[in-house]
Order: sequence, then C-alpha cells, then structure tokens
Amino acid sequence: MKISMEKQSWRMLAIALLSMVIPVVGTANGAENYPKMQYPAFFDKINPIVLKDPLGEFIGTSQGGILEITYVDTVKMAGHSCAVVGGAYLAAREGLKALYGEELPRRGEIKVEIRHGVTQDNAGVVGSVISNITGATTDFGFEGLPGGRFNRRNLLFYNAPIDTDIRFTRLDTNRQVGINYHSERAVNPKAILMSAIGPDATPESKRSFPERFQNMVKQLFEQSDRVIEVIEFAAPAKKDQDTNG
Repeated sequence: MKISMEKQSWRMLAIALLSMVIPVVGTANGAENYPKMQYPAFFDKINPIVLKDPLGEFIGTSQGGILEITYVDTVKMAGHSCAVVGGAYLAAREGLKALYGEELPRRGEIKVEIRHGVTQDNAGVVGSVISNITGATTDFGFEGLPGGRFNRRNLLFYNAPIDTDIRFTRLDTNRQVGINYHSERAVNPKAILMSAIGPDATPESKRSFPERFQNMVKQLFEQSDRVIEVIEFAAPAKKDQDTNG
C-alpha cells in the first residue's frame, strides 16, 4: 500500500511538472504575445490570383506548382493598402486573365513593361507588386539553374517605350496585353488624403480618415471594370519582343 501511494504521488508530481513545462515550450517564440493583424473585411472578399510556378513545382514548394496570391498577401508585401497597391493588384489580375484566358498564368514566364521610370508616379510600387505576383524582376531576381532554366532576371522593365501604363507579354507565345489604370474614374485619393492632412482638416476628418481611405480602396475593387482598361495586341515577332531584354 505504501509503495502504491508513493507511485501515485510521483505520478501526480510528474503531471504537475508537465503542466508547467508544456506551456513554456509552446510559447518559446512568444508569438502569441504579439497582436494579430486585423484588416478591413473586404480584403478577404477580393478574388485571389492563382498561378502555376514551374520553379515552385520543381523544388517541391507546392503540389503542381500551384500558387495562390491574395490581396492580403500583397498588402503584407507592400506594408499597406492604397490606390497604388490595389491598382497594381487589379492590373496584374485582369492583365493575366486576358493574357492566359482559361489557362493558369505561368509565373516566371511573363515579361512586364512599365511606361514610367521607377521613381515616377509610384511606378516602383507598382513594379514591386507585379513582380511579387509574376516573378518578373529587373536584375535582382533568381538567376536560374545552371543553363538558365527558371531565370527571373531581365523580365521587368521601367521607362518602357509602350503606349499603355503596363504591358504583359507571354514568353511562350509572345501574346501581349496592355493595361491602363484610371483610378480617377471611381475615386479621388488626393482629396481624401488632404481631408486628413490639409489646412482644413478637422479632428473628425482625421479620426475617420483610415476608414474612409480603405473604403476608397474598396470602391476601386468594386468598380474594377471602370478603372482597369485592357488592351490586347497582336503577338510581335520574337526579335521585337526581345528589344528590351
């Protein structure tokens, strides 16, 4: 009886010690001590962009190389949501839809040209968003495997001699699609901004600014057919397609 009671005591002591240790192990990185990201509900209602990434498939990143990029992913990459980030996401989504039709866009096999210079009119932000989605980079991306397979460099160009804001080209077929972004057809970002930082800003306008600003972004997505203009081009000859790269 005495031995049995001692075993029971040791068993209870072990359970007590484990109950103290397990939470410590689970909180080693302290992640639950940080506030969770909270964002406007409409972010989750925006259709994602689904692509096939042959490199991702090759190295086992995802089954079949399927890659889903959401607006929330894009906001995390950019650090914020605004008319530029939202417009770039829409430009990529609608441009790739027109470029590939029912096919899945192939990440890393798309050339991207932007009419403005990288420091002009936030073109660098546009390029960053589209680069993240398409895999296209200037000279800083993955150089590819030996032999050049999966190369991501020399696929993104600024100051491009094009007639649209952005132009996407499929490297396999040379098919091209141009995109013009007309945010002014739906919203006035500058007016909303000035209502919070301008000389006539009031305490109330400053307080309500974040919600009003994101509502402005929401309107862009709700009126995507008005703000995004898609222009399809005839596929150029291969030598013309390589002019910038």
